Amino acid sequence: MRKFDGKELVIASHNKGKVKEIRDLLAPFGVSVTSAAELGLPEPEETEDTFVGNARIKAHAAAQASGLPALSDDSGLSVEALDGAPGVYTADWAETPEGRDFAMAMGKVWEACEQRSAPEPRIARFHCLLCLAWPDGHDEVFDGFVQGRLVWPMRGAHGFGFDPMFQPDGEAETFGEMDPAKKHGMSHRADAFAKLVAGCFQR
Repeated sequence: MRKFDGKELVIASHNKGKVKEIRDLLAPFGVSVTSAAELGLPEPEETEDTFVGNARIKAHAAAQASGLPALSDDSGLSVEALDGAPGVYTADWAETPEGRDFAMAMGKVWEACEQRSAPEPRIARFHCLLCLAWPDGHDEVFDGFVQGRLVWPMRGAHGFGFDPMFQPDGEAETFGEMDPAKKHGMSHRADAFAKLVAGCFQR
């Protein structure tokens, strides 16, 4: 497994919430972090139907465009009652002509569960796939998960995306209610990030 030995890294994302979480997780390693949005890089079309496929598209596009190693995140919510949806299409459920509306998307997910007459609890899983790519085309991938349940109405103003309706197993708060530091310690992204650190950052 290739080790990261540089001082600069591009986060291959235009999602401000993801960029902030990844930047916070990278802070202890003294790496200078810039996002694809800050560099003015275009968002590549995500044409794959898997988390790993889309993560690779984003990481390699940013690495090639910037000439720097790039870290991408493709993540989503999979709901048992919806046969794993929205899954890799999680962000698409939030699309509107005016941009992404995750409050609307959370309502759509809950309504879809209700229409399925799905039993309580609404079992769900957040999945995160991280891809670290270098300009020469090499990459390393790491996946992470956190199990939980959906709650309604949504609760909390922290986090982003579907966080206010996701309550991880063993917790009384949703990700939207949690202190960000607590979420960082247990999220799907934290799980994948721990594997990334063990594989690519520890000497």
